[in-house]
Parts: sequence; C-alpha cells; structure tokens
Amino acid sequence: MRGKKILCAALLLLAGFSLQAQNSRSSIEVDYNRPQKYIVGGVGVEGNSYFRAEQILQLAGLQAGQEITVPGDDVTGIVKRLVAQRFFEDVAVIVDSLSAKADTAWFKIAIKERPRVSRWEYTGVKSGEKKDLQERLNLRPGREFSDYVRMTSVDIIKRYYKEKGFLKVDVDVETKTDERIKSAIQVIFHVNKGRKIKIKDINYSGNEDVSARKLAKNMKETHARTWYNFFKSKKFKEKEYEKDRKSVLDAFNEAGYRDARLVRDSVYFLEDGKHLNIDMVFDQGRKYYFRNITWTGNSVYPSEVLNEILQIKKGDVYDVVTMEKRLHGGGKESDYDISKLYRDNGYLFIQVNPVEVNIQNDSVDVEMRISEGKPAMLNEIIINGNDLTNEKVVRRQLTTRPGYLFSQTDFERSIREIASMGQFDPEAIMSNAGKAILPNQLNNTVDIVYDVTEKPSSQLELSGGWGGNTFVLTAGVSFNNFSTRRMFEKGAWRPVPLGDAQNLSLRFQTNGKYYTSLSASFMEPWLFGKKPTSLSLSGYYSRMTDSYLAIGILSTDKMFEVFGFNAGLGTRLKWPDSYFVLYNNLSWQTYKLTNWTNSYFAFNDGVSHNLSYTISLTRNSSDQQIYPRTGSEFSASLQFTPPYSLFRKYTYDENGNRVGVNSWKDVNYDTWTSAQRYKWIEYHKWKFNGTVYTKLVGDLVLMTRAQFGYLGYYNRNWGYSPFENFQVGGDGMSGYMTYGAEIVSLRGYEDYSLTPRKMTPYSRNYESYAGNVYDKFTLELRYPVILQPQSTIYALAFLEGGNCWSDIREFNPFQIKRSAGFGVRVFLPMIGLLGVDWGYGFDDTTNGGSHFHFVLGQQF
Repeated sequence: MRGKKILCAALLLLAGFSLQAQNSRSSIEVDYNRPQKYIVGGVGVEGNSYFRAEQILQLAGLQAGQEITVPGDDVTGIVKRLVAQRFFEDVAVIVDSLSAKADTAWFKIAIKERPRVSRWEYTGVKSGEKKDLQERLNLRPGREFSDYVRMTSVDIIKRYYKEKGFLKVDVDVETKTDERIKSAIQVIFHVNKGRKIKIKDINYSGNEDVSARKLAKNMKETHARTWYNFFKSKKFKEKEYEKDRKSVLDAFNEAGYRDARLVRDSVYFLEDGKHLNIDMVFDQGRKYYFRNITWTGNSVYPSEVLNEILQIKKGDVYDVVTMEKRLHGGGKESDYDISKLYRDNGYLFIQVNPVEVNIQNDSVDVEMRISEGKPAMLNEIIINGNDLTNEKVVRRQLTTRPGYLFSQTDFERSIREIASMGQFDPEAIMSNAGKAILPNQLNNTVDIVYDVTEKPSSQLELSGGWGGNTFVLTAGVSFNNFSTRRMFEKGAWRPVPLGDAQNLSLRFQTNGKYYTSLSASFMEPWLFGKKPTSLSLSGYYSRMTDSYLAIGILSTDKMFEVFGFNAGLGTRLKWPDSYFVLYNNLSWQTYKLTNWTNSYFAFNDGVSHNLSYTISLTRNSSDQQIYPRTGSEFSASLQFTPPYSLFRKYTYDENGNRVGVNSWKDVNYDTWTSAQRYKWIEYHKWKFNGTVYTKLVGDLVLMTRAQFGYLGYYNRNWGYSPFENFQVGGDGMSGYMTYGAEIVSLRGYEDYSLTPRKMTPYSRNYESYAGNVYDKFTLELRYPVILQPQSTIYALAFLEGGNCWSDIREFNPFQIKRSAGFGVRVFLPMIGLLGVDWGYGFDDTTNGGSHFHFVLGQQF
C-alpha cells in the first residue's frame, strides 16, 4: 500500500460530523490539531436517494477551486446549513484524498436522509375532524418526518381539540415501515380526545362592590353555566382566558376602582370529569372620583363642546372605561365620541390622551391632552374584488370621494351602502378585512380600500309546490345584477349581460287548466346612471278557474282574470337625512270575473278597473338586507284612486234605466248592478310599517315590528272597494292567488281565518272577505347558524299579535289575536329566502292552536 490513510475527524455541535482523509496521493500526514488550508479539488456525495447530488452541493456551498480550512468554521458552516434543512438525520464531511503537494483536497459529503412518509393516518377522530386536521397540519405524502414535525403536529392536534372543549386530549405518534415503498414510513396519530369539558362555575371573591354578573359580563369568551349565558359557549379556551383575566378588571374600573387587581386565580377539574371550575380572588382597592377635568391643545372645538360629549362632571365615579369609550369610541353605535367628532370634520390624525395630573385622597384630576393634527383629504378610493359588478355601480353608492375631507360617518355609511346592495357578501365588507384606511400624515391625505366579495345574486326558480289546495308548477328567473347597457356588447350574453345592478325578473306559474300566472318586471336603481333615482316597471297577467269535471267534460266557465301594469319612480332625499326615499307609483289593473262563485270578492260577474296612484315615504338604515343587526326600516304610504262617485249626478232605476239626480249624495247604489257599481273602483289605502333591529349580545338580534293598514272609501253610499282589502292569518303565502287582495301573515292561525266576512247582494254566496282595517305586532328573536355568501341560515323565536276588522269604527288596537312559536330561515342566492315556522294561536279555539307555516320570500 503506497500511502498511509490519514484520518482527521471533527465532531460538531449540531450533528455527528466526521472529517477523514483516505487513499492520500502522497504520504503527507494531516494533523487534526493543526488546521490547514486546502484548495477544493472536487466534491462528491454519497447516501442520497431523494435529493440529487447537485441539490446537496448547492445547499452545502462547497465547490472546486474554493479555499477551505480543515478543520474549521468553513466545514462547520457546511454541516449547519445541511442540518438546518431538516431533511437529513446525519451529515459528515470527509476528506477523501490529498494531492501530492498536500495543498489540494478532494471531499465527500456523506448524508443519511430522513425517512419519507407515504401515508398520514389518524385514529380516534371523526371524518369531519380529519378533514379539518389535514387542512391545519398541511401534511403531504412524500414529506420527511422529524422530531420537529412530530412535536408541532401533536401540538396542533391538541390545540384543535382543546378549542372544542376536549381539554384532556392525548396524542400518540406511531411510525412503521412501509413494505411497499423503499425508505418510506407510515405515520399514525392515535388521538384520545377524552370527554368534552365545560366550565361549570366561576367563583369570584373580593368583589364586595361589584356584582358577580357584572364581572361575568366582562369575561367575553369565558362563561359559566348560568341562565344569562344560555346562548354562549361554555368551552374553556386558554388564550381567551388570558385576555379575560385582564378584561374582567374593567368591571372594577367602571365602578371607580382604578387600583383593582387580580390577586390569584385557579382552574381545576371536577370529579365528574365533564366540568371545571375557576376561582378568582380580587383586591378591589379604593374607590375614586373625578374632580377637575381640563382640556389642552383643542383649537377646533371649545372645551364646553367637548365636555358636553364627554358627559363627566366633578364628583362622578372615576369610570375610566366609559371615559375611554367617550374619547375614542367602542360603545354603542349610536353614541358619539370625541374622536369621531373630530374625524367627521376631517381630523383623521386626532389623538386624545387622558393624563392623571393629580390624585388626592379619593379624587383624581384629569387633563385631556389633544393633538388635533391637520384635516386629511381623501386621495384614492380603491375598490377590489368586483369581478362581475361594474366599478361605477359601487362608486355611486359611496359617500367617500376623492378630494373630499375624510369623514368617519361617511366611511361607515359607505360600508353600509355596499352591504345593502345585494351584489356583495355583507359579512365580508363589514368585517375588519373588508375595508382599510391608509393614512399618509406626511401630506395629510388618506386612501380608503373597500375589499368586496361578489356573491351569486341571480335566482333561478324551477319548482313544484302545494298551495291553495292544488299542485302549482313555478318557473322563474331573476337577474339582480342585469345590465341593459351591455345588451349589444359582444360576449356579454353569458347567459345574460350583467354588472349594472339592474333587476330583471320573469316568472310563470301554472297547474294546467286551473291556474296560470305570468309576470315580468324591471328595475333601474339609478336612472340614467347619474342620479339616485330608481325606475321600476312591471306587468302581469293572472287567470284562475274554478274548473270541474262533469260527465267527462272539463268545464272552465268560472274564471277570475287580472291584467296589470305598474310604473314607479323613487328619489333619495337629502332631508331629513339621506336614508329617506320618496316613491311615486302609477298602476293600472283590470279585474274580470266570470261566474266566480268563491267568496273572495263582493260580486261574481263583471269587469272592474283600478287606476291608482301611490306615494310612499320610506327610511331604511338597516346595516344589510339578509341578516340585519342594527338600524331600522320605516314606511308610510298612501294609495288612492280618483273619487269617481263624488262626480256622479245620475243613478239607475229598478229597470236599469239611467236617471239624473241633483247631487252625488242622492245616488242609490242598491239599484245598481255589480257591473255598473264596480266598473271603476275607488278607495284610499293607508299603510304604515315600522321595524327596528336591536343587537343584544354578539349576533343575537331582536326584531320588533308594528304594522297598520286601512282601506277607506270616499262615499259611504258607494261603500268599500271589493278589491285591495286585507286578508289576515296564516303564513302570508297566497298559494296561487296573488292579485286583488293583500295577504298578511299571522302565524299560529289558519290562512285568512282572522279576516271578517260581510254580506253582499252581488255574490251567490251572499258574503265576501271584508278586511278593511288591520294591525299587527311582532317580536322576533334571531340567532344565526351560518352566515356565508353561499347560504345564510338563522333560527328564530317569535311573539305575534294582530287582528282584522271590516270597518274603521270597529278598530281596537288592543283587541288582538296572539301567537308564539319558533322557526328557521334559509337564504340561498339561487333560490331566495325559504323558511318554516311552528306557531301556536292562543285566542281562537277554531282557527288557532298548533300550525306549521311554510315561508317563501320576505314576510311582512
């Protein structure tokens, strides 16, 4: 053997590392204790299966021609870089050989790769949980398995189940060789969830002057099992508990105990294995009061104006929590605060810092130090995410526009307008991620970003259902983002031109010979695209028959037909505020009855014309359409026809001959036929609807509503109109009878059962519906199950009351029929709002009691 093997080994801190010189090209010995510099003659790799040699050499950073000290930091750095990748269990750098002059060395990098995972398996978990874990862990086949992967995976699994209330979850990791794949293993996570553990009691002590319920209210995510926490989760979350340990002190601060502190707390499991308790011990300290409050730095608003908003006087309890809310916001949405006062006037960079300048005994002097800054001008208004809806459609809804001064109220109003459009997900735009304020204090400007999320807004209806004691087939389509401007644009018909927020709907219903209905409508929310004036057009035709079979022949001699057309304009007002809209509507309807023996109307044969004008004033400040949490909706309307009977100076005698009279008061309508009397119907119709949404706790919402309707007449001799009256009771769905009467739901009672009937000489049944006055009151508690663009689902419980009268002189608002129940609503963009309610009517033994009601569309 010509040369002597020379071994130079260096054990490094992060990994086993050996340095060797083998098969030397000379007999020069390399001394490990005397580091020497070498020129790298070449580098080889051994032990690699998954990585190419070129990849390892690139990671190592060792290449021919490089000068390197052996042993030394150069070699250590190579090993550190390779070990840091976590792909290798062991790394060794070997001096393979030396040149004859011992100034050039050939190296070899020997590695041992970590095993690759062919399959990741889970035991003790449900299929849905497995999917969630896979998304959180993001473990893919072919990935290496290391102690780091084991540790982080176990930690993620435990945190996942602890969030679900399984606080004693345990995870074991098993690895086994995969016999089918070389150098591969299977990893199995054995999950033992244990029992779900919830909080039973939270015990407070040391809170002599602050109630336990007040403390519990400040624990936002940590709740005991009490009646007032019925809708809140009782799961124990460690991270949230740490926040609640701090926020619970706000209850003391609100009561004036500025020095209050949490002395100690303990969390312990109960013997039943299903619950835990929390003990919290406080030292509330001394109670303090406000003494002197002064303002500095305020030049825009005088101290008197600021004190009026602050609403704190000398001698008031030193409530720092409320003080912060009145300075910086965070209270109720209707509350005004100092920061918003300034921000509404453009002072976006306003800073208000309360400083305790003197504390004497139990009194505190506070100095409000204000840095007003300069007014901020709106620079860029950026809209992202409107892939379908035209940008101008969104921009015209905004009250924040480039060149205007920034206003917090305008910013909040713009968010509300976008949420109410119907083309975008309201939950997304109202979340923190849905908008952004980007100030630039250097040039006193601000950019605003609205990140909208398109949602399906068009609806396709193709269904069959049971209504009016018959099967009804319905086919319809509603495009809520239609664009007439793009009708002649190439490529826009996919399937129809969209993007301008116009509404186009077509609907057809039939059950064959018995019933047919066809309607079409169009609505432009901004007439000519420049003003907030809406234009609506609609036309419809409906035919019902009371068909029957006789000796094998289908008879259709009984028929009720309606033709109609509506045209309306709606104008947004600036006074009293911009939430008000004034609507004007002109409508024409023709009712044709042929041998119609049902007791819906006052006569059986004839043609009636209804030419009416409607003026209505509405105010809608609700925060969104589908699941509003705050705001209100009010509307008052008057619909009227010309008073034809007041211009008549003729009557008919018993033989049907026309006879002149001196005055309209002398007309005797008892001698008129139904065709003569009701050819042109006349009435004035008054309606009021008020709805208020109140956010109680979280997403729990209380909806309160009051309604009133009155159908009046001009001439008592002519009487009430045979059409346009109210039919009260049931689910508010008319089956297939849509026109001629207004259907009002009142759950817990049979359909139309609360509507009075009145004798009429023109009907073969001698009676007809005569609901000319009604009122209705509703309390509805709502809680969401799912709030997503694809679907919105919420549960509800209701108390309801109302009634219907035939004459205004009989009206008694306290004589109502009461009911209560619960239900669920499901909103699907392609279908609309669906629902089912169970109601129990208390005040009518015949038509009340237990009833299920099915809902399609918004009910009023």
